[in-house]
Amino acid sequence: MPKSKKEGHAADGIKVPHMMVTYAELLRATDGFSSANLVGVGSFGSVYKGLLNYEEYQLVAVKVLNLQQSGASRSFVAECGALRNVRHRNLVKILTACTSTDYRGNDFKALLYEFMPNGSLEKWVHPEANEQGQTRALSLIHRLNILIDVASALDYLHHNGPEPIVHCDIKPSNVLLDHDMVAHVGDFGLARFLNRSPIEASQRSSTSMIFKGSIGYVAPEYGVANKVSVEGDVYSYGILLLETLTGKRPTGETLKDDLSLPRYLEMALPERVAEIIDPNLLLEEEGEETNECTRDRAMECLALSLEIGIRCTKESPPERMQLVDAINELTAIRNAYLEHTKQGKRTQLRDEDPVLD
Repeated sequence: MPKSKKEGHAADGIKVPHMMVTYAELLRATDGFSSANLVGVGSFGSVYKGLLNYEEYQLVAVKVLNLQQSGASRSFVAECGALRNVRHRNLVKILTACTSTDYRGNDFKALLYEFMPNGSLEKWVHPEANEQGQTRALSLIHRLNILIDVASALDYLHHNGPEPIVHCDIKPSNVLLDHDMVAHVGDFGLARFLNRSPIEASQRSSTSMIFKGSIGYVAPEYGVANKVSVEGDVYSYGILLLETLTGKRPTGETLKDDLSLPRYLEMALPERVAEIIDPNLLLEEEGEETNECTRDRAMECLALSLEIGIRCTKESPPERMQLVDAINELTAIRNAYLEHTKQGKRTQLRDEDPVLD
């Protein structure tokens, strides 16, 4: 039996066969939107982990919009529109949307996504110690894989999807990691379609002339112009790359002389790589190292990777790196490092073989 509007229904344009959810179902799935199930808070709402009983139990992420926040409804429309037709392994998959009323008669809007059990990149790059004082760390290979994944998602959105889309809010908290540590870009609340007329764009979002992004990740030209571009996403991606490898936030207090993160790192490379990289990364790599040569190769890979981030964050948009080139170069860096570590392990095994008389 079809569900009434009051009971809840999938939002227009987000029609997923055989999956429509109500407010009541989401309330049960999240245990009353319990703080114990709260996994993140963003600009326009909160994200909860939910266990949805539909044919079989399924873990989902439920993004509940804070409709009292200015721009929340527009972000809902933007996210629905951006994710309606895109298909890529490195984009968060939207399952359905619910627009309804809660039990007090207030408007209610929510989006349902695949649940990502390993959380956001933010929590891995800036980990908090557990009760034992331990922190989780990402290896160099994991970080390179994630950076390749994010660049692949953006390149698809910009050039290979049904319609060119600019994400406009690339940062570690909007990159989610699945069970296999594959990265998925999410949160399209600020996304913009490139090929639409100014009139159509303004009808869809009254914030199209006033860009709002995340401080530290927004391209400098967005402060003086009202037009978004793929180059703006490239800049944000470059900042994300630099932060992922150094553990330094773009607005952090660790930067000297009021330098931006890209300029600070540009001045430090290549001589001071060991000083500027994330110390957690170095500890992780040292746990796997077999000799000094492997450590030197890791430093070389990091210097080359950081250089890509610097090229993505040039002040002038036309001078920024193309993402397809970043993907190719990062892939080559990763593969070269993997091959070197494999050779090192083979050498170690030969050295440890018993000598037969």
